[in-house]
Amino acid sequence: MAAENSGWVTLAEPDMPRLQSFLEANPEYWRVVMGTATPADAAREIFEGRPPDGWRWDRKTVLGASGADGALVAMADLIEGLFAPDIAHLGLFIVAGKLHGTGASRILYESLEESMHAAGARWMRLGVVVGNARAERFWEKLGFIELRRRYDIDLGPRTCDLRVMAKPLAGGDVGEYLALVERDRPD
Repeated sequence: MAAENSGWVTLAEPDMPRLQSFLEANPEYWRVVMGTATPADAAREIFEGRPPDGWRWDRKTVLGASGADGALVAMADLIEGLFAPDIAHLGLFIVAGKLHGTGASRILYESLEESMHAAGARWMRLGVVVGNARAERFWEKLGFIELRRRYDIDLGPRTCDLRVMAKPLAGGDVGEYLALVERDRPD
């Protein structure tokens, strides 16, 4: 799976300073979710973060989308093949604050989703922090369905509850997804 022809490009380690600058210029995620400023090593943590040992996954990709001036306007952290070959997990999706409320976030996400579907993903999966109301509404409007909640997840500076959500990209229903990913079954 890859998102190269959707306006998104794969970021590599040499892009780390560029990503860090973008994250610092758009600190809302850290402020709302973590209760802190953007950490000085946020980009490195994104590039180096991996699923826990024992979890099945194929590839981690950090993507960026640029505006007309070449500056990053969005970033996405994808884990492809998480738990099953046809599941793409969106670990982090940040759009520049200046674009919030313009419809750009939806367009950017939909281009990412189309690319993942074209590359074989049948499901998009993510976790959204309970209480991050703007993000919760955004994902619901895009058709994501809450599967379960996970409680007391250690995110570093804060412990949070997560809504595990998924969306079918090629038809199918929640039962089919849950047959693939038993850990996402409601308690």
